[in-house]
Amino acid sequence: MPHIDPTPAAAPDPEAAAAEAAIRIEAALTGPGAPFAVVRVEDGVHAGSLVYADGPRTLREFVETTWAFGDRPFLVSAERGYSYAEFFAAASALACRMTEVYGLRPGDRAVVAMRNHPEWQIAFWAAQLAGLVAVPLNAWWTEDEFTYALDDCEPRVLLVDGERLPRVAGWAAGSGARVVVFHAEGEVPEGCERYEDLPAPDPLAAPPEVEIRPEDDATIIYTSGTTGRPKGAVATHLAQVGAALNPRFHAAASALGRGIIPGQGPAPVSLLTFPFFHVAAFTGFYAAMAAGGTLVLMRKWDTEEALRLIREYGVTHYAGVPATALQLLAAAEQAGDGLESLQMLNTGGAAAPPDLVARLTARHGDRIEPRNGYGLTETSGGVLANFGAEYRLHPGSVGRPTPTTEVRIAGPAGEALPEGEVGELWLRGQSLVRGYWRDEAATARAFTDGWFRTGDLAVVREGRVSVVDRIKDMVIRGGENVYCVEVEAVLHDHPDVEDAAVLGVPHPVLGEEVAAVVCLRAGATVTVEELRAHVGRSLAAFKVPAHVLVREEPLPRNPTGKILKRELRGPVEAEVRGE
Repeated sequence: MPHIDPTPAAAPDPEAAAAEAAIRIEAALTGPGAPFAVVRVEDGVHAGSLVYADGPRTLREFVETTWAFGDRPFLVSAERGYSYAEFFAAASALACRMTEVYGLRPGDRAVVAMRNHPEWQIAFWAAQLAGLVAVPLNAWWTEDEFTYALDDCEPRVLLVDGERLPRVAGWAAGSGARVVVFHAEGEVPEGCERYEDLPAPDPLAAPPEVEIRPEDDATIIYTSGTTGRPKGAVATHLAQVGAALNPRFHAAASALGRGIIPGQGPAPVSLLTFPFFHVAAFTGFYAAMAAGGTLVLMRKWDTEEALRLIREYGVTHYAGVPATALQLLAAAEQAGDGLESLQMLNTGGAAAPPDLVARLTARHGDRIEPRNGYGLTETSGGVLANFGAEYRLHPGSVGRPTPTTEVRIAGPAGEALPEGEVGELWLRGQSLVRGYWRDEAATARAFTDGWFRTGDLAVVREGRVSVVDRIKDMVIRGGENVYCVEVEAVLHDHPDVEDAAVLGVPHPVLGEEVAAVVCLRAGATVTVEELRAHVGRSLAAFKVPAHVLVREEPLPRNPTGKILKRELRGPVEAEVRGE
């Protein structure tokens, strides 16, 4: 009779299993000969960085491959739709017009300023096919803000919609730049052309013959400007195709983690709610284009309309800021909508509260994969990602870096800190920008030996990165560091809290103390003292907000969801002083 050990087997550690699986999958995808193998560049603009060994070297190469998707739907909106073939023909025709009629040459700047019309994509990719440097500008800017950026980048052509035209027409008239107007109502000023009046694209015509090198500039994307004037972050073609390959790597890793062979099954249908001018949108449309997927567009965020579009088009992937994702989940639950077609809920643009993944899992189990990550204008989009089992286990993390992204947690002198210690997050890799447009001083401040200093405080544990605060936002209370993100996460855990922002206010003895501004859900009954007690049950006493201020109006955010604490600071300090 065989011996039977009565000792029960130890239960597997889910955290260790998830981490081991992530490491094993990355090794399989990045080994020699694998689709995401990497090499280190020895010279040039990207010297010292890891880059993908295979794949396109320019954005023109990347977009040319999408022609093969033919009649598959690419862009869907209330205005009209484009198949991949229609899109590529339109982009090629516009690129030829810019080179043959307007006389533009590689390196000239082409501004794209419009809301999320399907034609935004035609304009952007026409610039890439012509070898121009595309400059997507914030569609919400005022005329003064547009003028600042136009003076800075000096474009030779402006590709704008009718809504933006009045804000840039004066500058264009004074500069002599060409203007193509999309969706114009009525007549356009002299020197402007209506896109709708241009000759119909020839579906068999090729893009212009121009030489584009990997080290050439591809884009100038202006930073959000939350602390002063925005800066133009310049990315090369090699950087942008690195940004295009990053979401492909994460998609492959996600599929393998779920036991699926990457690339199999129907193409994704994505509801992309980020404004196209933001790098978070780049991550989304690069991912869709690489797989021949469909982008479903919205004029502006509307929860009920989002639910309708998901049902009508069988949306499989949602991408948006955390605030809209939470609104979508709440509306779906209230309407009894099971979001049956949805396979992935992806958030970016701002820090995701840890309770987002808990709400998703409580309602939908493991069927809808959660994903968040980390990226900046200077990284050309997402370079860290947290998804699947690891995200559910570590909802406060922004995940692991892509194969071409190196992470350093740096001390005050730039030295690498050991695992588990908090320091500034430095990044190096293929998708990082080469610097700021015509601003050598800002470039020198931001980059050290090829490493970009993000200004974020972070910690690495078992290969996962967690961002704990912006350096400038950290509260130092009586010599103790208080990370606002940590306190905000605990406040978000309270069921009565809709939104929260934490910041420091002056104190005569402690230097600073912690203040919180919260928005409560409809019908909430929680008191200020109950909220402070809620924080005190999870965090040390010095981290508990000394002041909790309740607001009925939404917290101020920029178009990509980041809370504008500079707009809160003055009123909060005045209220704390009793003014």
